[in-house]
Amino acid sequence: MLFYIAADHRGFKLKESLKEYLKKGGYQVWDYGNEIYDENDDFPIFVKKVAEKISMDPQGSRGIVICGSGAGADIVANKFPKVRSVVAINAEQVASTRSDDDTNVLTFASNYIEEEEAKRILGVWMATPFSEEGKYKRRLGEIEIIEWEKFKQE
Repeated sequence: MLFYIAADHRGFKLKESLKEYLKKGGYQVWDYGNEIYDENDDFPIFVKKVAEKISMDPQGSRGIVICGSGAGADIVANKFPKVRSVVAINAEQVASTRSDDDTNVLTFASNYIEEEEAKRILGVWMATPFSEEGKYKRRLGEIEIIEWEKFKQE
């Protein structure tokens, strides 16, 4: 599995930690920034790059985006077709989002999570498959229709 990761200054330290965690697990990781700690950077620039990649390959790749509250990064990621991003609350919640909603981007709120808990949550998220149950597949189809309708309006 290929992972794309990005964070602003508030999530920089967590991004670096999660990047190493993934690499040690044998995963290929592409870092879309920021490459250095810069207290004046803005998350939308970095998150957009990750979301574009996931949008092009929603089944074969995964994304991790990080900002202080998690909300801004999640909002940006979910602007892209076929991206299903969720702000991580706890391991049980992210397992449910993978199983039921086939999430492909995990958003962390760096101001509210410790590194070890983020690694635990990420591990659960990665290990949880999409259930393929009929009602969940139907709902994803309904989401795709909404995305297509939005695209046609633009």
